Amino acid sequence: MRIDYEAELNPEQYDAVTCVEGPLLIIAGAGSGKTRVITYRMAYMLDQGIAQHSILGLTFTNKAAREMADRVRSITAKKLRDLTVSTFHAFGVKILRKEIAVLGFKDNFSIYDEADKNQLIKDCARELGFKMDAFDAYKVGALFSQIRSEQRPWSKADDAYRGLYEEYRRSLRIFNAVDFDDLIVLPIDIFDLHPEIAERYRETYRYMMIDEFQDTSLMQYRFMRHIASRNVCIVGDDDQSIYSWRGANFENFSLFERDFPGFKEVKLERNYRSTATILDAANAIIAHNENRKEKALWTQAGAGGAPIELYTPEDEGKEAEFIARMIKEIKLKDRVPWGEFGILIRTNNLTRRIEESLLAEQVPYRVSGGTSFYGRKEIKDIISYLRVVANPDDDVNLLRIVNTPRRGIGKTTLEKLNAISRAHDSSLRAAMELVRTGASLAAEGGGEGFSLSSGAAESASGLAFGGLSEKAVADIAAFLDLIDEYREELLGKKRIAAKVRQLVDAIDYWGYLVEENKQSEKAAKWKFHNLEILMKSIEDWETNPDNLSPGIFEWLNRVSLITRDDIEDEEGGEVNLMTIHAAKGLEFEIVFIAGCEDGIIPHARALEEGEGNLEEERRLFYVAVTRARRRLLVSACLRRRKQNQTMDCVPSPFLQEIPPHLIQNCLGEAEFTEAEGAEYFGKLNEMFAEAPASEAPPAGSSGRGD
Repeated sequence: MRIDYEAELNPEQYDAVTCVEGPLLIIAGAGSGKTRVITYRMAYMLDQGIAQHSILGLTFTNKAAREMADRVRSITAKKLRDLTVSTFHAFGVKILRKEIAVLGFKDNFSIYDEADKNQLIKDCARELGFKMDAFDAYKVGALFSQIRSEQRPWSKADDAYRGLYEEYRRSLRIFNAVDFDDLIVLPIDIFDLHPEIAERYRETYRYMMIDEFQDTSLMQYRFMRHIASRNVCIVGDDDQSIYSWRGANFENFSLFERDFPGFKEVKLERNYRSTATILDAANAIIAHNENRKEKALWTQAGAGGAPIELYTPEDEGKEAEFIARMIKEIKLKDRVPWGEFGILIRTNNLTRRIEESLLAEQVPYRVSGGTSFYGRKEIKDIISYLRVVANPDDDVNLLRIVNTPRRGIGKTTLEKLNAISRAHDSSLRAAMELVRTGASLAAEGGGEGFSLSSGAAESASGLAFGGLSEKAVADIAAFLDLIDEYREELLGKKRIAAKVRQLVDAIDYWGYLVEENKQSEKAAKWKFHNLEILMKSIEDWETNPDNLSPGIFEWLNRVSLITRDDIEDEEGGEVNLMTIHAAKGLEFEIVFIAGCEDGIIPHARALEEGEGNLEEERRLFYVAVTRARRRLLVSACLRRRKQNQTMDCVPSPFLQEIPPHLIQNCLGEAEFTEAEGAEYFGKLNEMFAEAPASEAPPAGSSGRGD
């Protein structure tokens, strides 16, 4: 299949696509066809005879990676089984599965998510004698992540946690586990210690492309630098760098320019998304940032588009009512699908009133972000029990549940069991069986004559009583008895939900939740309610007449295929309520920016935390504005309730940076007295009168967008 690249791309896109040798920096403005350039560039490389396995594409979400790979396959009409398009972390896992043995880990390591990590930190803190009533595992986990990823050094204020950090790292090794940060840090450790391994990856992946480069952290840059040859292409927009709080390093563009001399730079400024009015406003806003590469978005359509609408409701309640009613009005009048509305907020705590109004107006919506149902700790715990019941040799899930709820099988016992497992090249479950069997034979007086089929030197009973206490052996036996009992129950393919309920009761998971949430019984009840939802979903699934094979294995396979991205993909046809951070990379026909007040946009706390944060807050507002294709509505309350007090509000200073002719002041649903209205809009008019007028967008030639 021959592709006419010049016909498919505008001149700047074509320039970026056809430059495949040497370092390349693509500055891709919002809505400029970035994904199109990346996918056509991969197709072009394949057309030039570059082998699939030599190309590596790295991005930040599974969804983006999947979309990119699918587009390349669609363009080329080839299966491309050897093409690697991956997230940074998934590629880190790929490296660790092959190379982690050089660091002393087994290759069947577990990957701890945030909930697992925080639970292990809590367990370590409890063992070290921390006062648990005041212990914030999430806060400590965030500190450990910053230390691990070198976002900050240890300070005197952190001294109390140094020992806990070392214990946490030691515990991960005992459990043969890594956390999310390790997926980037450990490959770097491997490359530092074994340059020949890094060289092997450089030889394999001779052509590298990195998407959303402005979101890369310093550690991700180092990761890339180890395996990048001269043929590396980075794609990003410094004006959309909004993730410094999670490690994104704005200076990585400068590092690239330093480390890859002779690089070529291509700017994509032609926008295929928004009206000229929206682009002129966005350009005027971001021009106030000093630390940026000069660029200006423009559209082939030329001047035009509805003005940006500024509404000033009385308070957050009126704001929420206005947004819900306006969405219904626009949908009815302009026939805009629900899924083409985006409501953007600076922080999650602004969602509640908006959700209430959307519900009251019967507007279907979804809140993006947060933890998926199957990612919640209590759900994962019970699923792990079921996985161990179904597959006794699943060490990853066994380690998750062996002491959850706590049953006396702590780290010391697990260290000894791991030693037995390694000695006999067996799973952890098999090692536990050896201990139970040996102890049973010893109790019957037959321990001396008992030998292992593997030909081990010691008897199981010797290992048990030589290395483990009688209590530990009894706890291990009780755990295995529980698993054996429910294995027999659950493999019967009948009444799975009822048996899961019995299992939850048998392990007293409710008591465990109460113990873990001493400060909030409400939290314990909420978590247990989630388990009720899980059991009801199992019941609905197994009693569905269309389900011809309602067994535990089938249900677990089904759960394995449920990912957060899949769930979100299936939930189309709903208004999108999300933070501005979550909206990056998305676009909507109609966008509402709620809470556009000083102290919220820009956020007061962000400004307190660093001098450079004003520019990042402005970039965040720029991202919000450029999500809109056709119509942008901004609301700034006159008053808002904060910390149990009603406070007067001032519109965001960023609104002042929009040229006055691009913005229209609307009363909307606000309830003003005549005097209040005159005073408020008088202030707004004064504010906008000081703003400079925008320049007209440049003319240009035709092309194709994303």
